[in-house]
Amino acid sequence: MHMPATQSSSEIAYNGSMKILVIEDDREAADYLQKAFAEAGHTAHVAGDGETGFALADAGDYDVMVIDRMMPRRDGLSVIAGLRSRGNTTPVLILSALGEVDDRVTGLRAGGDDYLTKPYAFSELLARVEVLNRRASSREAETVYRVGDLELDRLSHSVRRASREITLQPREFRLLEYLMRHAGQVVTRTMLLENVWDYHFDPQTNVIDVHVSRLRGKIEKGFDKPILHTVRGAGYMLKSG
Repeated sequence: MHMPATQSSSEIAYNGSMKILVIEDDREAADYLQKAFAEAGHTAHVAGDGETGFALADAGDYDVMVIDRMMPRRDGLSVIAGLRSRGNTTPVLILSALGEVDDRVTGLRAGGDDYLTKPYAFSELLARVEVLNRRASSREAETVYRVGDLELDRLSHSVRRASREITLQPREFRLLEYLMRHAGQVVTRTMLLENVWDYHFDPQTNVIDVHVSRLRGKIEKGFDKPILHTVRGAGYMLKSG
């Protein structure tokens, strides 16, 4: 790994804070990345092996993930493939000492969004992470979300399914908006507590179950196909079909 001596991470700080997950078994390299991201104005969480990283990625809500390819307990490509199979669409930058064309193609086909070969300059890594985040953020900036025949308009604060208007309470609207923004992805209770209710702990309440039940009743009543699915032991997923 190489960091230009004349260029600190604070000098190339990105305009906008990101929440980044680093899955890297080399402790020195992981600590370096965590510190460098912090100096650039971002928050980086670190996992030292694939299993721990998969659990954090599956339960958390990250802007971008930086994943080493070769790791103990579970390799990086297996982590990525597992997350993609669960509907996790968070952008992933793969780090690897394997730099041949076939290696890069394998990584991208496993679900990676970008591939950077070691050794690398942090300035390039940061720039690549910024690009991945901008691509994802552009999708989040949409004003209308559609999943199947369900449509949510953020500007008019309206919801329709098959042209039928659905009236939601403010919290229900916020819940549906978050679910639609993560359509096809498993959304955990922790994600909902932190992003819809602003709780950063589990208060041992059934508030999520109650609101999901009410929301499901409103968006599925009178329709043949369910759209809000419960993923047993994991959370919820909004998807058509």
